[in-house]
Amino acid sequence: MTTTTIRIDYSTLPEGFDLSRPDAIAEVIEEALRESGIPAEASDVLSHLKIELPTAQLSAASRTLAEMRLI
Repeated sequence: MTTTTIRIDYSTLPEGFDLSRPDAIAEVIEEALRESGIPAEASDVLSHLKIELPTAQLSAASRTLAEMRLI
């Protein structure tokens, strides 16, 4: 299985995300992707969020992230 990594800089997050709790932000994103049927892992990497997911589901993940106004 091929894996894709998406990086999202904290400075680009829309209002409503509590930047003082990066782990909570990662959990919210991961849960939204999993609810969309995408087995993703999101984590805080100090300067950005890192989301890893199967490349075959990149299109579906992009739709979910766009709905959340993250991309």
